[in-house]
Amino acid sequence: MKKIKFEDLVKVIRDSVIEINCVPSPELISKYNQSIENEDNILSKQVLLSLKENALIAKERMIPICQDTGTAVFFIEYGTEINIDGGFIYDAIYEGVRLGYQEGYLRKSIVDNPLNRKNTGNNLPPIIHTKLIEGENLNIVVLAKGAGSENMSSLKMMTPSDGIEGIKNFVLETVVKAGPNPCPPITVGVGVGSNFEGVALLAKKALVKDLFETVEDDLIMEIEADLKMKLNELNIGPQGFGGKTSVFDVAVMMEPCHIASMPVAVNINCHVIRHKKIIF
Repeated sequence: MKKIKFEDLVKVIRDSVIEINCVPSPELISKYNQSIENEDNILSKQVLLSLKENALIAKERMIPICQDTGTAVFFIEYGTEINIDGGFIYDAIYEGVRLGYQEGYLRKSIVDNPLNRKNTGNNLPPIIHTKLIEGENLNIVVLAKGAGSENMSSLKMMTPSDGIEGIKNFVLETVVKAGPNPCPPITVGVGVGSNFEGVALLAKKALVKDLFETVEDDLIMEIEADLKMKLNELNIGPQGFGGKTSVFDVAVMMEPCHIASMPVAVNINCHVIRHKKIIF
């Protein structure tokens, strides 16, 4: 049985929510650089340069890349041989998020009720998805998800006869409708399969697909490449000013589903994917 101290877990969560909101990943800077080099539109190139500069200033000053510091979302793979010494894992995550958003001076964006809309004052509660795995591993992926892009996401209960082209058309329709609202260049997470609630989770997980162990699938890779090409031909461009880069990435995840269904969900993220994987 592997023991993890409660206070150690709290500190790691606290530090992580601050880091992902203030420090751009090397992958993001690389995507900015590639897009800047590839862009012919002078205005769009300047927008990309400004986005990159903003991210680098955030890192230098340890201030948020975006004022919307998001909902804290967690994907947990919890080993059956793990013991949290001194508390419960969900309590540690709640406390880590609370401390991170308060001590990191991150905007608190969660309201206690969708109708009354009183701010909770500490960005709680987080959204937590937990999967039990064998062994002594505790893997945590944390994602800060802003509302501007989340609001542009969509779900459709399609039928099997809609096929691959139906999936692609739905993704294209969703991105066209979103336009400049989710702060492009965007990342597009696509979930296919499962059921009504499961496909939305798949699409969210697809946004951080690179942090999970996934089996390479030729069909999925082909769909991703084709969608990325088609979406970048829409000429939405950085922040909606037109240009060659409307999306940075498209990621697709699939699961089994009912014979009569083909659920599809599209979860959109802005140009900054704020995420990190924590391994104990």
